[in-house]
Amino acid sequence: MADTTGCFDEMTGKGSEARAPYADYNGWFDGEDLRELRKKSAEAESFFRRTGITFNVYGQAEADERLIPFDIVPRIISAREWARLTKGIEQRVRAINAFLYDIYHRQEILRAGRIPRELIDRNEAFLPQMMGVAPPGGVYTHIVGTDLVRTGEDEFFVLEDNARTPSGVSYMLENRETMLQMFPELFSRIKVKPVQNYPAELRRSLAACAPSACTADPTVAVLTPGIHNSAYFEHAFLADQMGVELVEGHDLRVTNGRIAMRTTEGYKPIDVLYRRVDDDFLDPLNFNPDSMLGVPGIMDIYRAGGITIANAPGTGISDDKAIYSYMPDIVEFYTGEKAILKNVPTWRCSEPDSLAYVLDHLAELVVKEVHGSGGYGMLVGPAASKKEIAAFRTKLEAKPSNYIAQPTLSLSTCPILTAKGLAPRHVDLRPFVLMSSDKITLTPGGLTRVALKAGSLVVNSSQGGGTKDTWVLEE
Repeated sequence: MADTTGCFDEMTGKGSEARAPYADYNGWFDGEDLRELRKKSAEAESFFRRTGITFNVYGQAEADERLIPFDIVPRIISAREWARLTKGIEQRVRAINAFLYDIYHRQEILRAGRIPRELIDRNEAFLPQMMGVAPPGGVYTHIVGTDLVRTGEDEFFVLEDNARTPSGVSYMLENRETMLQMFPELFSRIKVKPVQNYPAELRRSLAACAPSACTADPTVAVLTPGIHNSAYFEHAFLADQMGVELVEGHDLRVTNGRIAMRTTEGYKPIDVLYRRVDDDFLDPLNFNPDSMLGVPGIMDIYRAGGITIANAPGTGISDDKAIYSYMPDIVEFYTGEKAILKNVPTWRCSEPDSLAYVLDHLAELVVKEVHGSGGYGMLVGPAASKKEIAAFRTKLEAKPSNYIAQPTLSLSTCPILTAKGLAPRHVDLRPFVLMSSDKITLTPGGLTRVALKAGSLVVNSSQGGGTKDTWVLEE
């Protein structure tokens, strides 16, 4: 377990007085009855249960449907802090999009020797089928979730970039809705930037990336793998909030050079498909032939300019954890600027010297699978037993190129409500970015994930973490 002692606390800094962003909230909290707040916390859980806000945990014989725990103490970010984060995230997303265009066209960054060619050529996330394909508007990364961690007053790091099918935005929206219902007086007292317009912005942004063949109001649909997917609630929620159809692969077919969806009035062409299906399952004719989740021939229609797929196939090469370690070079190469937001120092275990260092310091490091997600397949050295470290060492030695390692950062904490009052817990933040050909939009705040176990650094919901409402203050 990690010790929270000495960590930067976002409510109190390293002292006992509330920091400026929390001053008004702290004044309100001090006047509240702890028993009443605990009742409110129980009300929030019942609200989530009634709404059906769940996720599935895999690994058992059947998926286990659970509620994501919600903590009623908000995470608060000042307007100044958010302005800096916005600038850094926008810079990073532009660089990632430029990198993707380059990798699937002239590959200038490889020619310049800034990234090893084998890191692309041998990468399972790289799709040769995308070579030479220019997506509508030149946009690959329509929706991005950038995971941030904080270690001090002005110290933010990007933990990872999620550019394939980032999830969690529905929880951001429902967290805010819950807080507005339970504590309306707080939002009268404290001016917080709204997040509720995200679905409208998402639809606008997707429609702005419609293919050139689209001459009318673009038809948008959300493609889901189906009800057994861990994020199915979010797929249905976003389709409903945008006012568009939620479809599965069997609802779609190729008709007259277009992808059309089945409706009560026959098949209707789709212009923009917001897919929540991984690349490998998107088209059984081009990728995994056994896939029942995608649409046979959709890649051929896409390459011919008949449909926009968001995010574009092949974007996974940009959020690969080995590529992540080169992000400062990628940002500088495509923007001509130093990266505003720092990377976490990273050892690439594919390199012999780095591997030797990691093997010697496993008990101190966090080691992650290059293609891993959701907190699975990783080792948190300081929290692992000697037996777990030994088992992980064997896996690492067998396939070192499958792993990267990072130092165990002293992550910031935010208070959660416990039976005894407020207690610090480690947090991260996933802001959501929308990119179209004409603009980049960040929803103010994002999803704060919190490690509910004392001392734990793992915030993933699948590993016992919870969420908080994230407040960005008005100027």
